[in-house]
Amino acid sequence: MTNRFTRHSYFYYSICLLLLALMPFTASAQASGEPVREQLLNGLTVLFSQRAGDPNVLLKLRVRSGAAFDLAGKGGTMAVLGDILFSDPATREYVTDQLGGRLEVTTDYDGINITISGKASELERIVDLLRIALITPQLTVENVARVRDARVKQLSDKPLSAAEIADQAIAARLFGNFPYGHPASGTAETVSKVDRADLLSARDRFLYADNSTIVVIGGIEQTRLRRTLRQLLGPWQKSDRMVPATFRQPTGPDTKVLLVNEPGATSAEIRLAVRGLARSDRDADAASILAQITRERWQAASTNLSAAFVRHEAHVLPGSFVLGASVPTASAAMAVTAAQQTIRSLAQNGPTLAELDLARSVMVADISRQVSQPESIAALWLDLDTFKLAPLNTQTRALQNLTVQDVQRVAARLFKDDSPAKIVVGDAEQLKTSFVGSVEMRREKPDLKPTADPATPAKKPR
Repeated sequence: MTNRFTRHSYFYYSICLLLLALMPFTASAQASGEPVREQLLNGLTVLFSQRAGDPNVLLKLRVRSGAAFDLAGKGGTMAVLGDILFSDPATREYVTDQLGGRLEVTTDYDGINITISGKASELERIVDLLRIALITPQLTVENVARVRDARVKQLSDKPLSAAEIADQAIAARLFGNFPYGHPASGTAETVSKVDRADLLSARDRFLYADNSTIVVIGGIEQTRLRRTLRQLLGPWQKSDRMVPATFRQPTGPDTKVLLVNEPGATSAEIRLAVRGLARSDRDADAASILAQITRERWQAASTNLSAAFVRHEAHVLPGSFVLGASVPTASAAMAVTAAQQTIRSLAQNGPTLAELDLARSVMVADISRQVSQPESIAALWLDLDTFKLAPLNTQTRALQNLTVQDVQRVAARLFKDDSPAKIVVGDAEQLKTSFVGSVEMRREKPDLKPTADPATPAKKPR
C-alpha cells in the first residue's frame, strides 16, 4: 500500500509540475502570437511581429548554410565569411553608441546568424547596414587576410580545456571526415588555410536572399517595414540554383575506448556518443526528453560525476546523442560502464511514467522561458523555418501526448547497436590499466593519442 501511495503521489506531483510549466508557456505563446509571414520577390522570407509602444526593434537574419559546408581541410571557412560581413569595428561601435543596440554574428553548422538591434526610429539605417554587409561584403585581399589572421589568433590564444578537447575528440571519433566531425569555428590550423578564393566561392554559392530568413520584432508598423525591406534588401540577389545539404554519411565509429593523454591530470573527462536524429525528424523532441531521463539515471547510478550532461545535438542532418561528465581518474572506467548500462536499460525497458512526466515538464518550462524574450522568440522562429517544424503549440501538444512507449522506441532506435563511441581525456598511464581490466571492456584495448590534436588518427599504445 505504501509503495502504491508513493507512486501515485509522485505521479500527481509530476502532473502538477507539467501543468504549472504549461500555464506560463500558453500565456507567453498567446502574447507573442504567430509571426506575419511574407516573402520578397527575391525569395527572402520575412517573419514579423509588431510590438506596439516598444521603442526598439530587433532583426535576426539567418543564411541557411553554415559550417556543414566548410571545404575539406579548411574548417572555419563559413565562420570567416561571417566575420567578414561586419569586419569594420566602427560599425559595431556605431550600432552600440548611435543606434542604442548591439550587433553579433555567429556561425554554426546550420547557418550564419546575424543579430542587430537598435532604436525603432532608426529602422532604415539598421537595414541599410545589413544591405551593405550582405550585398557588398568586403572581400579584398587585405581584408580577408586581416579577418582570417584575427580568427587564427583568437583560436591560438585560447588553450582548449579538457572538456573542450573531449567534445572535439568525440565528434571526430563519431563522424570522422563528415562535416560535424570538426568544430564549426574551425581550428587555428584549418582557418589559416582559408584564402580569398575560398570565401569568394562560399559567397557565390550561399550568400543569397532566397537562402535566408529574417525575423523582425519591435515597435514598427508593417507597412513601414515592408517598404524598407523592399527598398534596401530587395536588390539582394536571388540564387540561380540552391546547394542541397547532402553529404556522404560517415562510416560507423570505432568502439574501442580512445584515451586522450593529459599527463598529470587528477580527473578525467569522459564522453560517449551515438548518432542522433535530424532536427526535422518527428522523434527529435522525444530524443531531447530521452536525454534528460538518461542524465538523471546515469547520475543516480554513478554518484561521483560532476558537470554531467546528456544532450541531443540535432541539425539539418542527423547529429549526435552525447553523454559527458568529469570524474576522478580512478572512477572513469566505472562511470563509462554505468553510462553504457543506462542506455542499454532504456533501450530494453524504456523510462518510467514518473521519469517521463518530470522530463517533459522541464522541457516545456524551457520552451516557456524561450518565448519570454524577443531574441529567443526570434531564434525559435528561425528554427521553425530552417528545419520546417510544426508551430510551437503543435509541438507542445505532441509533447503532452508523448508516451513511455514512444520514448523507449526512440531509445531503441538510437542505441540499437549498443556500441557508442567512447572518449576519455586524462592521464593515460593511470587510465590504461583500469580500462583494460574493466569487466565491461575486457576484450578491448584502448587507443591512445596525445592531447595536441584530437582530430588526428589515434595511435595504439605499445
